[in-house]
Amino acid sequence: MSHEFDPGYCAEPYRSLVADYPDETIYPTADFRAEWGPVFHRGRLDGSARVLILGQDPAQHETIARRILVGEAGQRIQGFLAKLGIDRSYVMINSFLYAVYGQGGGDRHRDDPSIASYRHRWIDGILANNTIEAVIALGQLADRAWQTYKKTSAGKSFQGVYAHITHPTQPEGSSRRDRTKYRAAVTAMLQNWNHALSHLHPAIQQPDQVVALAPYGSAFALGDDVDIPEIDMPAGSPVWMRSLKSWAMRTGASAIVKRATITVTIPKEFRPKG
Repeated sequence: MSHEFDPGYCAEPYRSLVADYPDETIYPTADFRAEWGPVFHRGRLDGSARVLILGQDPAQHETIARRILVGEAGQRIQGFLAKLGIDRSYVMINSFLYAVYGQGGGDRHRDDPSIASYRHRWIDGILANNTIEAVIALGQLADRAWQTYKKTSAGKSFQGVYAHITHPTQPEGSSRRDRTKYRAAVTAMLQNWNHALSHLHPAIQQPDQVVALAPYGSAFALGDDVDIPEIDMPAGSPVWMRSLKSWAMRTGASAIVKRATITVTIPKEFRPKG
């Protein structure tokens, strides 16, 4: 059986970007989990991307998989892209290379010029080497990152469409396990996403698939979440790493231990029988 995979950072400018990334002197460990290393991207770096996704920061699944947006947020965004007819021609980067640690870490560094400078090099490279028709920011920090980029000379020349949408896991973060609040937050988020889809759908001239616009309902339906494609992952990544099942969790009896520990458990569906 033949397997597609992400070949990595072979071409410029990405080869130089991953060889020259900012460390904890730029991303202080008081606010970022710099000890786990940077996570750079997910998607196409071969010049075929039509959509640029700006996320926030990598979580535990991304830290292990070494690609961004592979957990629940990524699966929801994969479904969002499918409604635009985009199942392959995208590239995703985060506002921050490292996972944010603690409340407010991202907000404290949203205007950090050293962080923004490196992020701008990534966006410059992506826009220069792809025909990007749409940029989509996930949440407020990603929107802030794009608005900062738009002030640069390259940013001012971007002619594509832009959409700032609610972050895909905002309902979980805002509801704090209150099911009523969660359902209301999902409904509000999907309304926001539908508005963005109506703006983005006609603007994308070269989708991977020509699809009629099918808006979300008031809650997520079967098929709205989509598996991460194999081609987005490093060679040899097991199928469960890109499935709809959660498999990574920060664990520990204290904050220090929990910071240093990610427990990986293969979902039951993917374990050998017997």
